[in-house]
Amino acid sequence: AAIATDLTLWRERAGRADAAAAELAARQQEAERERQELETAPDAFLARRRALSAEIQAADRRRREAADRLSGAERALAAAERAARTALDHLAQSREQRAAAEARVEALGRRAADMTRSIADTFGLAPADLLREAALPAEELDIPAAETRLSTLRADRERLGPVNLRADEELEEAEGRRDRLRAEGDDLLEAIKRLRHAISSLNREGRERLNAAFSVVDGHFRRLFTTLFGGGEAELTLVDSDDPLEAGLEITARPPGKRPQSLSLLSGGEQALTATALIFAVFLTNPSPICVLDEVDAPLDDSNVERFCDLLRTMAGETQTRFLVITHNPITMARMDRLFGVTMAERGISQLVSVDLQAAERLRDAG
Repeated sequence: AAIATDLTLWRERAGRADAAAAELAARQQEAERERQELETAPDAFLARRRALSAEIQAADRRRREAADRLSGAERALAAAERAARTALDHLAQSREQRAAAEARVEALGRRAADMTRSIADTFGLAPADLLREAALPAEELDIPAAETRLSTLRADRERLGPVNLRADEELEEAEGRRDRLRAEGDDLLEAIKRLRHAISSLNREGRERLNAAFSVVDGHFRRLFTTLFGGGEAELTLVDSDDPLEAGLEITARPPGKRPQSLSLLSGGEQALTATALIFAVFLTNPSPICVLDEVDAPLDDSNVERFCDLLRTMAGETQTRFLVITHNPITMARMDRLFGVTMAERGISQLVSVDLQAAERLRDAG
């Protein structure tokens, strides 16, 4: 009857163990998924930050290129405007000279006609007939002055050069290119502003989250340090920069009976306890269903091992976390719920052995 009762109990425990194993498997998958998300989150932020930095650099480069093109276009436009003004001035001068020359020709024509009529009225002859009759010698005619005047007029005409009839159209095209370059420059500046705003938002959100997480971890660290050392004080401090994203981390600890000092000046056991407090402080900010501790109690003495085991018991009750402790310390093994070990009953054949200490204690009490 006892064996049947035990079998029933063991079957029930086996069923509960299977259910617990299934639940643990589900929780492990969920924890793995959350771990993968948390592992990729910093890389995603870093990649996004690098991408934004690269976009800013590319935008700055395009802005500089656009500024260079705009400067070149403005210089070309200024040169075109100067050339157009010069051409317009030359054209205006040529028109004025032409109008003056036409006016002089017209005046000379009217004067010649008046003189022809006057000669005809006075002498009754045409000017050519009068000249032929007068038979003036050629030396009296000012031929060199006339040739000099003719050469001067031809040189003035050649200096004017060809007139650019497309100057107005070229000016409009240059103004259109200048307006397009200005619009592109404005777009680049707006893109740079948006990128800088996005980077500023990311940095601000990162600082807020880091400060919040740092405050939580610092609070857990102070409490756990006092618990593990049985007193004393400790704190985490951001150093070397006012920006939390660029700052370093300094650990200041004061075990009971000692003055505050940095972590590197503590003994090996004190450093181990301090590091354990820091690791558990980070762990408590986001507890997981399972936590594996490998030889954490190796550098600790017996009293500190007792505190360490008390802390594990308290954290297991608060966070519902199953702690898997790899240890050779008998005190730690005595404080565990179940022991797993490897034995070699036969040479070359290893066998896994497990002992449920709570069940053993119940059997002992029942005996």
